[in-house]
Amino acid sequence: MDQYIGRMLDNRYELLELIGRGGMANVYKAKCHRLNRLVAVKILKSDLAENAESRRRFRDESLAVAQLSHANIVSVYDVSKSDELDYIVMELIDGITLKQYMERRGNMDWRESLHFITQIMRGLSHAHSRGIIHRDIKPQNIMVLRDGSVKVADFGIAYLSGSNQTLTQEALGSVHYISPEQARGDRTDARSDIYSAGVVLYEMLTGRLPFEGDSAVSVAIQHLSAIPLAPREINPGIPEGLELITLKAMNADPEKRYASADAMLDDLERFRKDPGVDMDYIRQELESDSVDEPTEPIPVRRTSRAVESSRKGDKPMSQQDKKRMAIILGGFAGALLLIFLIFKVIFGSMDSQDGAGSYEVPDILGYTVEQAMNLPGVKGVFTIKKVGTRNNPDYQPGQIVEQDPSAGRTRKSNLVINVYVCAEEETAAMPSLTGMGLQDAKVQLNNLNMELNVQVSEEYSDDVSAGLVIGTSPAAGNPLKRGNSVLLRISKGKDVKPVTVIDFTNQPLETARKQAEKLNLKVEVAYDYSNAAVDTVFAQSLKVGDTVDEGTTIVFTVSRGQETVQVGSYVGKSYDEAVTSASGAGLNINVISEHNSTVPEGFVIGQNYQPNTIVTKGTTITLTVSLGPENTGSGGDGGSSGEGGVG
Repeated sequence: MDQYIGRMLDNRYELLELIGRGGMANVYKAKCHRLNRLVAVKILKSDLAENAESRRRFRDESLAVAQLSHANIVSVYDVSKSDELDYIVMELIDGITLKQYMERRGNMDWRESLHFITQIMRGLSHAHSRGIIHRDIKPQNIMVLRDGSVKVADFGIAYLSGSNQTLTQEALGSVHYISPEQARGDRTDARSDIYSAGVVLYEMLTGRLPFEGDSAVSVAIQHLSAIPLAPREINPGIPEGLELITLKAMNADPEKRYASADAMLDDLERFRKDPGVDMDYIRQELESDSVDEPTEPIPVRRTSRAVESSRKGDKPMSQQDKKRMAIILGGFAGALLLIFLIFKVIFGSMDSQDGAGSYEVPDILGYTVEQAMNLPGVKGVFTIKKVGTRNNPDYQPGQIVEQDPSAGRTRKSNLVINVYVCAEEETAAMPSLTGMGLQDAKVQLNNLNMELNVQVSEEYSDDVSAGLVIGTSPAAGNPLKRGNSVLLRISKGKDVKPVTVIDFTNQPLETARKQAEKLNLKVEVAYDYSNAAVDTVFAQSLKVGDTVDEGTTIVFTVSRGQETVQVGSYVGKSYDEAVTSASGAGLNINVISEHNSTVPEGFVIGQNYQPNTIVTKGTTITLTVSLGPENTGSGGDGGSSGEGGVG
C-alpha cells in the first residue's frame, strides 16, 4: 500500500487515493477537512526530495502556478514545504485528459477542435502575460471537464521568464510536441508553447501526429528538418482557414510563428465568426517559405545515428561543425531524393510500356458501394472493401467519401479499393432542461455526444429563479442532428426597478397602503399607541428619499389612539407606596402637603381623581399628603401647610 494513503498533511489534508504519477511527483485525491472539499495533492517523489535541484525546481513550479488564476488553468489552492515533504494542493478535476478524450472520441469534428484550442490558447495567454511558459503542452496535460470546458494542467516544468534554466541538461516534455528550438536545446519563449499547441490542434483535426518515428531522437530530428503533411490532405473536410492557422502555429521558424497566444486567438476568433474567411496573409507567408526543389524528410535511421554519435563526443559541436553537419545532412537528403526520382522515372516508364497488365483506379467517390461495384472499370476488376465510416456534410449517408488507392493510380496486383462511406446522420431527442441550472443543462447536452453548438441568452422572468433554464430552442422532444445549434434561455430573475421612498406618515392606513403598492413596495403593519388619530400612520421603516428595489418591504406603524389607564385608590397609603403604584400605572403625580391631627406624617389623605376613574395614560393626578399634627408651641408661629410636586 502507498505510504501516504490515509496520512493527514498539516492536520488538514487527508490523502485518500493515488490518482496520477509523473516524472517528479505523484498526485493524490485528498479531502480538505478545514473547507470540507475534495482536492488534488501533488507530492514530490521521495527519491527526488533528497536532491536539492529537484526540490528547487518543484518550488519553482509552486511559485509559477501560484500566480495563475484563470478558468482554463487548473487552480492552485495551497503550497507547503517542510524538511521532509514538499507538496502543492490543487483543484480536483472531474474529467479526463484530452488524449483520453481523443482516443474515445475517434475522429474529432473541426468545430470541436476549434472549441478546445480556443480555451487552451486563453489559458496560455494568461500564463504568458505573467511571464510563465509551460514548455510541456500536450494532450496528456490538457483536462476536459464534463461540461466541455478545458483546463491546462501540470506546469511541472514551467519556469519564470528571465530564469537561467535551459533544456541542454535533460530532454523535457514529450518529443512529439516539442518545438524545434526545444529539440535543439535553444532557449525557449512563449512561441514554443504556441508550436506545441499547434501540434495538438493538428492531432485533433487529423487524428494523427505530424511526425512519427522509432525513437525520440528520430522524431526530434523531424521537428527540425521535415515538413508535416497538410491537414487537408489527410482530412479534406477541414476548412482551409483552420488549416492555415494550424500551419502558422507550427512554423519551424519562431519568427514566422504567431508572436503571441493573443495573436493566434485573434485569428481563431476571425475564423469562428466566418469559417470561410480568407487567411491569405498566412498563405503568402507559407508560400514564401517554399523552395524551388521539393524536399523529403531526412531518413530517420541514418540521422538518428549521426546525432547519437555526435552526442557521444567529448566536446559540444561548434557553430561551424553544426553548419557542416547541416550541409552533409542536406546533401544526403538531396541524394536520396535524386535516387528516388530516377527510380520513379525508370520504373514509371516500364509500367507505361507494360500497360497490358495494369488497371487504372476509377473515381468512385459519391457512389454507394453497390453502385460502385457495377461501374465500368470496377466490375470484374476491382474488389471494393468498406473499412469504416466518416462524417461528411458534402455527401449523403452511404455514399463513398474516401478511397484508397485514389483515382488515377494504376495497379497490377492487390486490386482492392478500401473505402469509407458517409455515416448515417445521427439524431437524438432534445431533452427537457426547463428548471435546471445552466451547468447541469450543458452536461445533459454534452452527454448526447452530438457536437452541439450550445448558445445562451439571458432574460428576466417573474416565475423562474435566476440562473435556471426558462426554456430551450428547439423545445424538448424535438429531433436534434449532429452539430445543431441549441439555445438555452436562462433566467435573470425578476426585472427589478429602483423606487424612491416617499413620506406616508399622517395618512390613513388604507391611503398609505395604496400609494405604497403603486410603487411595488410590500406593506407590513404594526400598531402602537400614539397621539395621532386612530388608524393613522405615524411612523415608517424606510427613510424618505432613499432608493430601494421594487418588492422591498416597508413597515407602517399605525396609531391605536391614546392609551388609557385606571386611577387607583391611594388614600391611606404611604407617600412612597402611592407614588410607586400611580407611576407604575402610567400616571404623572403632583403632591401637596398639609397638617392633619389624625393622620400620621407621610400618608396620603386625599386625591383629586376618584378611584377607578379612566383617564389618558400620562394624566397628572394630585395627591394630598399629611404633615402630621400642627405644632402649637410658644416658640413659634402657628403651623403652616406647604405644597410641592413630583413629576
